[in-house]
Amino acid sequence: MAVISGVGVSSGRAVGPVVRMPDPVAEPAAGATPAADVEAEGARIAAAAEQVRADLERRASTAHGDGAAVLEATALMAADPALVTAAQKKLSDATSAARAVWDAAAEVQAMLESLGGYMAERARDVADVRDRIVAVLDGRPAPGVPERETPFVLVAHDLAPADTATLDPATCLALVTEGGGPTSHTAILARALGLPAVVAARGILDVAEDAVVLVDGGAGTVEPDPPADVVAQVQAAAAREWTFDGTGRTSDGHRVQLLANVGDPKGAEAAADTGAEGVGLFRTEFCFLDRAEEPTVDEQTEQYTAVLAPFAGKKVVVRTLDAGADKPLPFLTDTSEANPALGVRGYRTAWEHPEVLDHQLEAIARAAEASGADVWVMAPMISTPGEAADFVARAGTFGLATAGVMVEVPALALTADALMARVAFASLGTNDLTQYAMAADRLLGELAELSDGWQPAVLRLVHLTAEAGLQADRPVGVCGEAAADPALAVVLVGLGVTSLSMTARAIPEVAATLLSVTRDECVRLAELALSAPDARSARAAVHAELPPLA
Repeated sequence: MAVISGVGVSSGRAVGPVVRMPDPVAEPAAGATPAADVEAEGARIAAAAEQVRADLERRASTAHGDGAAVLEATALMAADPALVTAAQKKLSDATSAARAVWDAAAEVQAMLESLGGYMAERARDVADVRDRIVAVLDGRPAPGVPERETPFVLVAHDLAPADTATLDPATCLALVTEGGGPTSHTAILARALGLPAVVAARGILDVAEDAVVLVDGGAGTVEPDPPADVVAQVQAAAAREWTFDGTGRTSDGHRVQLLANVGDPKGAEAAADTGAEGVGLFRTEFCFLDRAEEPTVDEQTEQYTAVLAPFAGKKVVVRTLDAGADKPLPFLTDTSEANPALGVRGYRTAWEHPEVLDHQLEAIARAAEASGADVWVMAPMISTPGEAADFVARAGTFGLATAGVMVEVPALALTADALMARVAFASLGTNDLTQYAMAADRLLGELAELSDGWQPAVLRLVHLTAEAGLQADRPVGVCGEAAADPALAVVLVGLGVTSLSMTARAIPEVAATLLSVTRDECVRLAELALSAPDARSARAAVHAELPPLA
């Protein structure tokens, strides 16, 4: 078979036999239930949902990091009485328990999808819970990743969050899906686990079970039946353990800070253990999600201090609350917006609720003092230099002197010269910058090829911002997923970026890749990417020129 191309979402190369995810749970046939059995069938539905919840919680207790969080969230959905109650009501329509659950779930999914953004993404979780409940009702094994004692490459149409969360990197070598996109759960957890992954790989389901494939997560390719010498090379490289000496740099000594993205205290501890030079993106939403009201300043201070403490004396860039779009909050955002990705989100929520931002800035300042970390603070979803200046002034009233912004909106990149006169630094959020530059919803797998940080148009926006930072002597970092791709990290450095922030697991390989090239080589490779006609060509051109790691 020819090489299959998709979108690489987690770098690295792996070789192994294909193991296919089992066929999804089939839609139950409509079947009548005698009226006398309605109560008993309703009890069966409740018991099945409870069994699913307990199983997910049990698995969450042995999982780690993002995987545990995803399993816990799915368990909460299984515990939500709304689905069970809706299914029990369906029994009065003379249908089987399994069919009642299926139909009730379809209604919940339709409601979530109509809301768009984060809520639409949760529709996939409902389908996952539905399938697990139906499997219990029908006496079949729960859907999930096959258990194998020998290493394999997992192939699927797509993976539910709970499936991805249970992957064991000791046996699962890589992930390949026909669906999904760069910001899907599959992509996020693959990066967190350090597994090479390719999504939107059309044709991968035609590859036979147990066929050996070479997955290249950096290039976004899957090669069936690779040559023996290539297999040996990849296996030798996979056996190598990357290390990081704590100083990011190119081979000729050009400094590039290598920082970690963290979202909670556990993530901060893991990043510190990896040797990250600091934190380039501290996502503060963990304090706010799943709450009906704003946390108090004291609550926020306590939780922020726990994250900052492992980085005493080191740089930590704290992003203020990025609510809205895929992270709605009942006390702050309007879930009825027609297009929440372009609505009142991030810094824009402070227009109507400035007190929420003020409380957060107060808590950040208190946590900074308590932890001893070198705290920088930045606001998301800033669109104009004027908004940036307003945020910097507000942060200053709380003693937060190093204040900057996220560059996610193309308009801000295009006015970077004016921006840099008003901020202490800027950080490029390549996920949203790509979404807005390419007019491609980052949650739609069908648009995966457009939602790619290698897009030359996006790289030009990065270059504009970095050049403006250089002229104004302001640091410009990247904290989006693009920074975790070693080859793309080289390009970003060539574009003028001064720091890279990524999942902690990616730091050692990114560090090794930067050490394999000079600053001038970074610039040359960046020019290759900028001149390419599309993301696929840019990636291929750079990979062809980038020297292999020794």
